[in-house]
Amino acid sequence: MTELLQRVIAELEKLPDQEQDAIATRLLAELEDEKEWKIRFESTTDEQWDSLAAMVRRDIVAGDITPLDEIFPFKQ
Repeated sequence: MTELLQRVIAELEKLPDQEQDAIATRLLAELEDEKEWKIRFESTTDEQWDSLAAMVRRDIVAGDITPLDEIFPFKQ
């Protein structure tokens, strides 16, 4: 176990049981989600990636996109 994870667990142990369970539930859900995404990415074929890239290119050519700056404005 890493030092950082040990620190997190030590902090969690200070919380009431209900809060510990709430955080544990979120962490377990996050771990399950990561596992599912890993399986999906690993099982994606080159042909599927190429198809996805082609779809994105068509959307760009058709102007069917929203610039990221409009979704996530950059502020300096």
